[in-house]
Amino acid sequence: MTSDILQGRRALVTGGAQGLGAGMAQALARAGAAVMVGDLREAQGRDMAGSLRAAGGQASFVRMDVTQEADWARATEATIAELGGFDILVNNAGIEITALVSEVEADSLRRMFDVNVVGTLLGMKHAFRAMRPGGAAGKGGAIVNISSVAATIAFPAIAGYSATKSAVDRATRVAAMESGKLGYGVRVNCVYPGLVPTEMGLQLAADVVAAGLFASPEEAVGSIVGQTPLGRLGEVAHMADAVVFLCSDAARFITGAGLPVDGGMGM
Repeated sequence: MTSDILQGRRALVTGGAQGLGAGMAQALARAGAAVMVGDLREAQGRDMAGSLRAAGGQASFVRMDVTQEADWARATEATIAELGGFDILVNNAGIEITALVSEVEADSLRRMFDVNVVGTLLGMKHAFRAMRPGGAAGKGGAIVNISSVAATIAFPAIAGYSATKSAVDRATRVAAMESGKLGYGVRVNCVYPGLVPTEMGLQLAADVVAAGLFASPEEAVGSIVGQTPLGRLGEVAHMADAVVFLCSDAARFITGAGLPVDGGMGM
């Protein structure tokens, strides 16, 4: 998707150094938004921001751990100071730790909930405070949380991850209701990406093989493709285009929604 539908908007993308987050940052920039790349991976994050600038966009990088309140405060301040405002938050940062229910470990579950759920809620908190009337940016905006098709299907060995992404879906809807009722002027939606062959997606395929569920990563991927009506894996661009849409005025009457971008897998 290439256009100027986000011209003049200022976006913070968490986990924006690689994978889906990098694709979303690039798509937002192509649509005209200035982009703050937030990530723990400092070298990769700076490189991503540099590539966005080299392509003619306005971009910067902030190192942040989404589980830390102080990092959210600092990232919000940096976005406003360096980009001139804050209109879009893409809560993309997330982790997946594969395990059969009989083998789950408490520390791994806590880590996933900390990043995927606490990180998302802290992001919405700081975006609301900045974007609502009287906030440091104060012009309203759009939040897009990245859930997963895992929130809508029963795929083995991802019970903990599925639980976190289901929580993201529910938190999105509550936040949208609060924003509307309190007059914040911030739309809140989420997307459910299907499997994409990023580093995380390929690791999942390897992990379910290690768990004894499939004979090979190819068989695991084939199972997912077989459950997908469109008969193929998703691409980063598919997810990124959906995010741009939800951030744009084309979605100006959409809030509290979950948009499947999964080839029909979760229907």
